[in-house]
Amino acid sequence: MSAPSEPNPNFEIEKISAITLATADMARAVAFYESLGMKLLYGGTETHFSSLGFGACYINLQMANDGDGQRPMTGWGRVILYVADVDAFYAHIRAAGYRPEFEPRDGAWGERYFHLRDPDGHELSFARRIG
Repeated sequence: MSAPSEPNPNFEIEKISAITLATADMARAVAFYESLGMKLLYGGTETHFSSLGFGACYINLQMANDGDGQRPMTGWGRVILYVADVDAFYAHIRAAGYRPEFEPRDGAWGERYFHLRDPDGHELSFARRIG
């Protein structure tokens, strides 16, 4: 499995958008990040997933044992990387021989995304705002 030799803008990672951290207590975690001046944008103290913004970046919080039917979060969390075209990047990843956890989908929070684990088990989410 090797990287493509020619740069393609649909396959380039643009920036880190967010880091998702696992938490055992959403209310405590939301209160902490709000006290640092971050604004709650999605979710809240009684949810399984919350997103707080600061500038053009985000800290997401996810219950370590999520109750929405997804596999429980393991490890330290997730890095969310923005790409120009999620579906094209997914096709590129598949063509390189990697196996993402699921096909691209639209999230209720306004992003199209898919997840891929690196060789050490760290979760990478490739995403783009929709709408």
